[in-house]
Amino acid sequence: MVGIPPELERGTGVPAHVQIERWLLASIAGGELAPGDRLPGERELAGRLGVSRMTLRQALASLERDGVLLRVPGRSGGAFVAEPRIECDLTGLAGFTEQMRRAHLRAEARVLGAATVPAPAAAATALGVAAGAPVHEVARVRSAGRSPVALERSWFPALPGLLDQDLTGSLYALLAARYDLEPRTAVERLDPVIARPAEAAELGIQPGTPLMLIERTAYAGDGTPVEYALDLFRPDRVRISVRSGVREPPAP
Repeated sequence: MVGIPPELERGTGVPAHVQIERWLLASIAGGELAPGDRLPGERELAGRLGVSRMTLRQALASLERDGVLLRVPGRSGGAFVAEPRIECDLTGLAGFTEQMRRAHLRAEARVLGAATVPAPAAAATALGVAAGAPVHEVARVRSAGRSPVALERSWFPALPGLLDQDLTGSLYALLAARYDLEPRTAVERLDPVIARPAEAAELGIQPGTPLMLIERTAYAGDGTPVEYALDLFRPDRVRISVRSGVREPPAP
């Protein structure tokens, strides 16, 4: 529950809306406000702070843009503290399970479907098989802390017995342990997309919500392609990062 508002300082050069943002951020960091908590209504909160609703809305809009707050329209809506975004670093090809472990969250998977199918054109090209050749397709909803954050659809070579295994854990660990095909490198492409109704329903969001699509082809150490994937991430829950550096030029 939000605590007693601060006395806003005038004439300090720090705008009132920035002071409100800092107060709310401190309240979240200090545990006074937890994910899912609803802020008081605009009229009440503006009155407590002694500011106009326009000034308050400026602060709330800034925190919403930063993913700190989620504002829901309607009578039952309001401003809610958002779940903190999870940092996913694509640099080292860590799978979802490993990324969640690093964030001290439990990764969960709900299998939507797993079947041997004719390879779609894009998957066939990525996996180096003929179009229509049999491949394994696995679709899963990935969650962190019981909240859905990603929708994964992957295609694998027709490895014997793959679909008979437990598909709710790390598929990369399964490829490494059972088939000696640990993914070591990948080519990944990122594109912003809009959630279609079926995707939105699985992720618990509204159709038309922005998503981040990651198209990936993963390779084993010897260059064998072992996965083609189309992953949809909720950008309100996941922040994608990549580490880069300057490569030293070769010695003359």
